[in-house]
Amino acid sequence: MKKIALSLLVLALVFTNVTFAAGQQETTEKQTTIKLSIPDPANSSVGSFAKVFAEKVAEKTNGNVTIEVYPDGVLFGRDQNAAINMLEDGGLDALILSTSVFASFEPRMNAISLPYLFSDYDEFIGYLNGAPGQKLLNSLDRMNIVGLSLAIRTYRSITNSRGPISVPADLEGLKIRVPNNKLWVDFFGALGADPTPMNFSEVYTALQLKTIDAQENPVEVPLANKFYEVQQYLSLTNHIADSFGIFMNDTVWSSFDAATQKLLKEAAVEAADHKNTTDIAEEEKIISQLEKNGMKVNRLTADQVKMFQNEAMKLYPKFESMVGPEFVKESLEFLGR
Repeated sequence: MKKIALSLLVLALVFTNVTFAAGQQETTEKQTTIKLSIPDPANSSVGSFAKVFAEKVAEKTNGNVTIEVYPDGVLFGRDQNAAINMLEDGGLDALILSTSVFASFEPRMNAISLPYLFSDYDEFIGYLNGAPGQKLLNSLDRMNIVGLSLAIRTYRSITNSRGPISVPADLEGLKIRVPNNKLWVDFFGALGADPTPMNFSEVYTALQLKTIDAQENPVEVPLANKFYEVQQYLSLTNHIADSFGIFMNDTVWSSFDAATQKLLKEAAVEAADHKNTTDIAEEEKIISQLEKNGMKVNRLTADQVKMFQNEAMKLYPKFESMVGPEFVKESLEFLGR
């Protein structure tokens, strides 16, 4: 009888150890790390966007999914077009990038960047969160890329080393760096500037060496990248908008069950909401900081802005064919135009 009891005890201990080991293995298998690449420094608005997303993912998944953030384009050689190809092919797990770059692969992304499209930030946010924004997120499915959320960037303004930009004529002959995007090239070319597409990683040096006179971006970009060291004038033209989105390789996305996918999507949307609120709240503070760092800031009057808007409207027929007439029509109808 003692032998039987001892045998049962041994079997029980063996079963317990096997079960415990299996449980450990199951827990370990649930631990997943996603490498998230971003093009900007960790201390930028995009860096904050990524950080909040990572925190929310950790919280919602109880630490089972970890987002590791890689700033400054280190995983894609700071070549943003290459980053999209890598994301499509699985060389990157996830990516935060501007819609202005994705527009080279999906022209409808440029709808966001139609000059002076949005009357205010509320309208901009509503567009991204509404049917047009969702259509843009879904538009990359054919590329093995899943769009999770879109967040605003503050409107783009111009820094330069020549003088204030108050009216379109001030752009005449100005050699200005623009993204490698035909909409930007055509817009600034029509205003008399000399638009020069250039990889963003080259911009600081080009400004320093006077290879170019100017660049245009949301105001947080010249602060985060210290363009104030090589540029004197900031003109708040607010001419074009673009959006940063969180995108994931579909193979990585499909490795999660539906419940986890829902949590990742929620985290991305909440991170976008946080970015929207923070960027708007910080915009004036950033402008003040640029002034403290020596930049001369000029704010355009309503009449001066109207002059830029009038020039932009002349280009809309051309931009419609570039973006896609049907989606431009949908966008304008959504905005009540």
